[in-house]
This record gives sequence, C-alpha cells and structure tokens, in this order.
Amino acid sequence: MRPGGSRAAAQSNGITGKQMDDANRTGSLAGLRVMVIDDSRTIRRTAETLLRKEGCDVVTATDGFEALAKIADHQPQIIFVDIMMPRLDGYQTCALIKNNQQFKTTPVIMLSSKDGLFDKARGRIVGSEQYLTKPFTREELLSAIRSYVPAA
Repeated sequence: MRPGGSRAAAQSNGITGKQMDDANRTGSLAGLRVMVIDDSRTIRRTAETLLRKEGCDVVTATDGFEALAKIADHQPQIIFVDIMMPRLDGYQTCALIKNNQQFKTTPVIMLSSKDGLFDKARGRIVGSEQYLTKPFTREELLSAIRSYVPAA
C-alpha cells in the first residue's frame, strides 16, 4: 500500500487487516508473503535473507515458468521480478501475472541491473508498480515493500 493509503487498498493487494495491525504495532513485515523471481542465486539468497529477517514468508523462483508454477500455491502479496531471465523474461512474467484476475492487484516490483528510462517505462507498460535497481541495499528493498504496507 502506498503511504497514506487505506485499509481497503491494502486488502485489495491481498494484505489482511491482521497483517496491517501487526505491521502497525511492531513495524515489522511479519507474515507478509513475498515472491522473489531471479535467475541469480546471489540475488535470490540476498533478498530472501533480508526479507526473512524482517519476518516475511519468502518463496523464490529461478525464472518466470517456475514462478508461474508456484504462484497459485503460495499466493504472494508482493512479487519481485528480475527483467533479464532465460526462457520467460521479467516483462513477460509480469504481464502474465497482471493478466490473471487473482493477481492483477498484487504489486510487482521489477529488478534490473539497468537503470534506464526505457526499461522503467516498459515495466510500467506491462503492469509493474515499481522498479528497483540491482544491486540494492537492505533499505531500498524494505522501502519498496513498505510502500505497499502501512507505516509503523
């Protein structure tokens, strides 16, 4: 949820009232389900470690096909997608996620080592809400997530 957003907006993103209340009380992201899709083992592990330390439930995938196979079972509330991946790139993966009625309101944050305007615009066109440049810091990663959950 973006800062200043409503409980209804957060719930439309799959974030429950209880999770909002927990986040408000503790300032943590406890129980938030996050998916990280990246073909780089280092990026997946880094993001997973940082997010788990904040109490997030993290599921990872190495490419778009693996992510699409896992998404229905794990019901992530926020999804990070690398742009450059084999088989199914991040733009295609994001478009497929956003075209699914069940996940069209789930925030998708694109990950890329490129910081170009064209890449950011293309991400917006396929439905991503945000863009994070790799390598990212702990603060950048958490800030990207916290913009979709209420502030403590």
